[in-house]
Amino acid sequence: MNQWLPFILFASVASITPGPTNLLILGSAARFGLSIALAIALGASLAASLMLLVVGLGLGELLARAPLLQTAMTWAGAAWISWMACKLMRAEAAGMDQRSVDRRQGFAQGAGLQLINPKTWLMTVSVTAIFLDGQASFGAVASYATLFLLVSTPCLLAWGVLGVGGARLLRQPARLLLFNRCMAVLLLASVWLPLLLR
Repeated sequence: MNQWLPFILFASVASITPGPTNLLILGSAARFGLSIALAIALGASLAASLMLLVVGLGLGELLARAPLLQTAMTWAGAAWISWMACKLMRAEAAGMDQRSVDRRQGFAQGAGLQLINPKTWLMTVSVTAIFLDGQASFGAVASYATLFLLVSTPCLLAWGVLGVGGARLLRQPARLLLFNRCMAVLLLASVWLPLLLR
């Protein structure tokens, strides 16, 4: 209990700082509205919380003992996020309207992104090492995972609100195209800069 306030601060910073998930939520909210952003945020928060639970209950130790697996996961995640950025870079503004979106994919996109997001894996391993201190009882890990879910969801949704606020600026196809390209570059930077600078 005495570590919950530091954990809340850690979870808030980890969730609200720019990364692939935040950028996906921002872009989706700007183009398709807050309901899509909410679905992505819920999927991402739930998946990250479940990852924290699994890592806290033992997967973290397995990953620590398998540096090649960690490296493979990191590069696979970077490649997939880069593919998403390239797809966004090539997207035509005229074809991106609200009717073209399958709203059922929002939750799955958010959850799936966490599985290949290096930032999320780093966060879950850090929480296990810093806050659980080797005490991996189910109750302790589940408490932290639940608290992370409660903290991260509104932090991620803040990016959706920001995206909705900027949506009126994107009504012209040329602006939307520029926005898509800027988001693609930021997405690439969010995954490659941490990898290249470590």
